Formats: sequence, structure tokens, C-alpha cells
Amino acid sequence: MRPVRFVALGDSLTEGVGDPVGEGWRGWAALLADGIGESVDAVEFTNLAVSGAQTRDVLERQLPAGLALRPDVVSVVVGVNDTLRCTFDIHAVASRLDAVYAAFASQGAVVLTACLPDPGAMLGLPGALARPLARRQRAVNTVVHALSERYGAVHLHAAEGAWLMDRAMWSADRLHPGERGHRQLAVRFHALLAEAGLATGVAPTPEPEFPVPTRSAGLWWLATAGTGWVARRCTDLLPQLLRLAADEVGHRARGTSARLDLRASAAVSAALAAVAVSLPDRGPEAA
Repeated sequence: MRPVRFVALGDSLTEGVGDPVGEGWRGWAALLADGIGESVDAVEFTNLAVSGAQTRDVLERQLPAGLALRPDVVSVVVGVNDTLRCTFDIHAVASRLDAVYAAFASQGAVVLTACLPDPGAMLGLPGALARPLARRQRAVNTVVHALSERYGAVHLHAAEGAWLMDRAMWSADRLHPGERGHRQLAVRFHALLAEAGLATGVAPTPEPEFPVPTRSAGLWWLATAGTGWVARRCTDLLPQLLRLAADEVGHRARGTSARLDLRASAAVSAALAAVAVSLPDRGPEAA
């Protein structure tokens, strides 16, 4: 019997940023892989996720490589980086995700998806800056919810819950989970797969294997690698985010903030209406 093929697509969250092991990252997907089969040899795990990836990168670069591996299980967790770019377009996000989910569904793969918390809240940004990002992330989550249902994906609701406010779950940058947070994601995904009869191995332990990084180590990361990470995103996003914040403040002053939410909801509805509404022909191998 051949091993179960598990392929992970996405960005830094799936790459494992925040859960260092040796000279690299491990992350929730690798932790989950160990519990899908009854032994280590029962699963072939390939992580194609790349830090900074957007839905376009997943569609154009990671999807072809993932399809070539013909996975039995594939995780597609992406979208936060799209919300952090001035090029954000929920229509494009919906179209790309629909294409990725459809391609793997047509091969008969089980698709894993997740909705995610908005980055503004995690970073503790002021309201006028945080609300536009929250609105964007809600839009992405709504699309992911709808498409996950369409393609029968195993979907994890990770955008809310007490664990999000638990500082022990997060790394120094406040955007990526630490080891405990990655383990929490792995445990919750494993429970969903086990409930569906798709995971037969032992669930990952929620308790960290390594000591929590010290505060000084976290500050050092922010002062070195973290500074570059923030600077790269601010160069692209900050000008537009300031415009969005000014628009937000203006609407609040006029008492018309509801229009922004209505506009976002209308955009999501139009984006979902624009993508194909029928499940693609999955072929005889999916039977």
C-alpha cells in the first residue's frame, strides 16, 4: 500500500514561520503530517508554501508543482498577504482560489482550507488602520467559506476563538503562531480529518517541544529580520492603507461607515457570482 501523499500550499503560515527547528521552520502542516498515517512511513509530505506568497503565487507557481505530485490530501491556506497589498482585489482572490480548489478536487484530492484572523487586530493597529484590513480579511474568509463548501473541503474555522488572544500562542512578530500556536492548528486540523476518517495516526500534542523564546530573543528578531519584513510590506501597503484610513475617518465623521461594509459585502457577492457555480467533473478516479 503506497503512502498517503500530503502536499501543503500557501504562505509563511504554512511554511512554518514562528516554529523554528534546527536551521529552518517546521510548522502546523509538518506536525499534522505526522498524525495522518499510523506511522511516519505511511505519509509522504511535501511543503510547497513560501513566505510572502499571495493567491496569485499559489495559482501560478505552487499549483502546477502540487498537481504533479497527485496528492491525496492538500492544504491551501493563503490570503492574508493579499490583504496587505495595494493590489488587493477580492474578485481576483475568489477566481484564483476557485481555480486552485477545482484543480485538486478534479484529481480527487481532499482539500484542507482555513479562515484566518485579520492582521490589523493581531498587530494591535489603531482602529482607523485596523478596520480596513479587518474588512478585507472578512471578505477573503467569506470567499474561502463559500468555496470550501462548494468543493467539499475540510475547513478549519481559525478566525475566532479564545486561542487568538492567548499571547503564548504567538511569535514575536504577532502575526505568526509560535510553536504552541502551530500545534494548536495541527491539533484542530487533525481532529477534523479524524472525524472524517481521513487521519488514523496519533494526534499531535498541543504542548511545545522546545522552550518558548525569551522576550529578548523576540525583540532581537524584530530588530533584525522582523524590521525587514515589516518594511517590505509597509513600502507597498502603507500609502494605500493611509488612504483607506482617511476614508474610514471621513465616513465615521459623516455617520456613513455602514456604506463601507455594504460596499465590501457587495464586492464579495459579485466575486462569488463571477466564479463557476458548479462542481467540476472529477472523473472516474474520484469515485
